[in-house]
Amino acid sequence: MTLHNAQEGDAIAWAKAPTKVIDVNGVLFAYRELGPRGGVPVVFLHHFTAVMDDWDPRVLDGIAQHHHVIAFDNRGVGASGSRVPADLTQMGVDAIAFIRALGHDTVDLFGFSLGGAVAQVIALREPRLVRRMVLAGTGPRGGSGIDKMARIVTNAYLKAALARKDPRHFLFFPRTSEGKRAANDYLARLAERTDGRDKPISIQARFAQIAAIVRAGKAAPDDLSVVTHPTFVANGDHDLMVASEHSEDLARRLPNS
Repeated sequence: MTLHNAQEGDAIAWAKAPTKVIDVNGVLFAYRELGPRGGVPVVFLHHFTAVMDDWDPRVLDGIAQHHHVIAFDNRGVGASGSRVPADLTQMGVDAIAFIRALGHDTVDLFGFSLGGAVAQVIALREPRLVRRMVLAGTGPRGGSGIDKMARIVTNAYLKAALARKDPRHFLFFPRTSEGKRAANDYLARLAERTDGRDKPISIQARFAQIAAIVRAGKAAPDDLSVVTHPTFVANGDHDLMVASEHSEDLARRLPNS
């Protein structure tokens, strides 16, 4: 594993951050970090089908101006080893093991979509590990409609194939002129990293993630009243994959959101 001192971390932009690897219980986890060291790090948990390269550089660079940022590929995703578990709980357990292996006993979590669900697992299982959270575009386990994501994703991929476009045009952005422009700008920012790019997510990993999401949607709800961490819940007005009301439901269940 390559080590960089704090000064180097301060100067590195997300597009240039080196990919590191750490062995966690026999599984190799790929990760990147940037920003000033020494404080409580912000651990980014990425969305459905995402690898590290799918984080918007403007978001990570902005937060890294004042915080130590860590982003990683969870088990079986991108450049990390093994296979994706078809269960949110195991994804959370893997994330906890990764954070502990880096030597951190307190972190902030930024969970987007699937990553937001994983963040909830972390907070429930290891509450002392978490200081505060941002949960974006996500909902609670057992929330109404979450299990419909497989159909939504399939339809988006079909539209993308017919239009010969990246599926994210249809999953993450409205098909308005403004939405299309925002999608193009986002994908252009992702292309800023030209060297040391991550491995794309595999078909097996995509299906395993869908299975985990569907299973979570049909599961009994978690008791989120015990999650007392300061939490900011955010979503768009008309999120396609996780309807805005699911995030509103999540916010109501979290006592300190």
